[in-house]
Amino acid sequence: MITGELKSKVDRIWDTMWSGGISNPLSVIEQLTYLLFIKRLDELQTLKERKAVRTGAPIEAAVFAADQDALRWSRFKELAPEPMFELVRDHVFPFIKTLGHNDDDPSGNGSTYTHHMKDAIFMMPAPRVLANVVDQLDAIDMADKDTKGDLYEYMLGKIATAGQNGQFRTPRHIIKLMVDMTAPTPKDLICDPACGTAGFLIAASEYLVSHHSDAIYKDASARLRFNAGTFHGYDFDNTMLRIGSMNMLLHGVENPDIRYKDSLAQTDDNDAERYSLILANPPFAGSLDHESTAKDLQQIVKTKKTELLFVALFMRLLQIGGRAAVIVPDGVLFGSSKAHKALRKIMVEDQKLEAIVSMPSGVFKPYAGVSTAIMFFTKTNSGGTGQVWFYDMQADGYSLDDKRTPQPDKSDLPDILSRWQNREGEAARKRTDRSFLVPKADIAGNDYDLSINRYKEVVYEAVEHDPPKVILERMAQLEVEIAKGRIQLEGLLG
Repeated sequence: MITGELKSKVDRIWDTMWSGGISNPLSVIEQLTYLLFIKRLDELQTLKERKAVRTGAPIEAAVFAADQDALRWSRFKELAPEPMFELVRDHVFPFIKTLGHNDDDPSGNGSTYTHHMKDAIFMMPAPRVLANVVDQLDAIDMADKDTKGDLYEYMLGKIATAGQNGQFRTPRHIIKLMVDMTAPTPKDLICDPACGTAGFLIAASEYLVSHHSDAIYKDASARLRFNAGTFHGYDFDNTMLRIGSMNMLLHGVENPDIRYKDSLAQTDDNDAERYSLILANPPFAGSLDHESTAKDLQQIVKTKKTELLFVALFMRLLQIGGRAAVIVPDGVLFGSSKAHKALRKIMVEDQKLEAIVSMPSGVFKPYAGVSTAIMFFTKTNSGGTGQVWFYDMQADGYSLDDKRTPQPDKSDLPDILSRWQNREGEAARKRTDRSFLVPKADIAGNDYDLSINRYKEVVYEAVEHDPPKVILERMAQLEVEIAKGRIQLEGLLG
């Protein structure tokens, strides 16, 4: 979570750009992202140089060639405003737009990053604004990748239109929980059909590097698969695509498949049954036009509601045996419409529904106060649901108000992961506990309602009351005492 000091620095930079004439919040984010990226490139080059000095070997995969030294952040930040502005506009910015080009690529398309950057525009309005922003950004240490995530998260939170299309950012600790619970492997093809800034894909890449680095880096073929074949993301916001692809590149994934696509629209893409793991927090709000929605999704569930269509999309995209961890609004779990019930029945009867983790409504504040849950399922097309694991999350390590103050002693996340990884011990738990198993027959008997409150049993403390006769006698005694007191008071006044 972003600290108060870092937040105030970002606010000051934001105000500088706003007063300088960049009034569109998305444009502010884009320009700041480019500058942060340029700064990070210089830090990466410095690390490579230090390693080369230490080992005595040449610099590996240098970011800047010898004749491009002037383009580095640490060099141009010392310039006067006017020369700095001209250098960044005419040389540094065109340079970052060429990163990722592959001379061996006959198509000339280069990397995903290059594809999304080709339309990027340098919008800094004046030399003084650029110099001021560079000075302020220079005070932020970008060596820690968590800092980058915090900055993106906070900047995106400042967009006045956050949530306009049901979009809002997923807290990184919730993303990490979902990734840890699904435990990606090097063989997985991972997809987020509403990827935004690629938070889920980045967390999955970090998990693979942390747990399977030997496998993903063992040879050239494995490295190519990791960098170009493992991660797939769609979005229909070009700004998000640019930020997401840059974010992936900074986290060490050189050429992910991040592309423009309206995931719910009718297209000719043959993505059906392609992926083995889906991690997503799709847009909740809104309805779509029947005509523009993919017909095969309408065959699964006939509805205009985006939250239901996305769940149908996940089932279409997954391979047989593929698994998904996705965030859904509570309405998906207990909605009473025909489409809601039909979709839940498919999940329980035709696929293998494994778990529902109910989250408190404050998890997505300050973006939204909607109650949500994480749904885990495996695509089988032949059933397999035996018992569904429910967990009632009460706290996620932060206050559940708009401030989202860190409360590390109040977090159910370690307990959720521990219980999930030891599910054989869950069978003995009662429904009064934080987690429990519910047989498929019970769910079917409740019209496929998947809300945890339908199955959770609340223990009420027995309160013992005196018999009515004793209470009446006590009241009569009180009335006598009140009457005596009144008579005494009248005597004192008389």
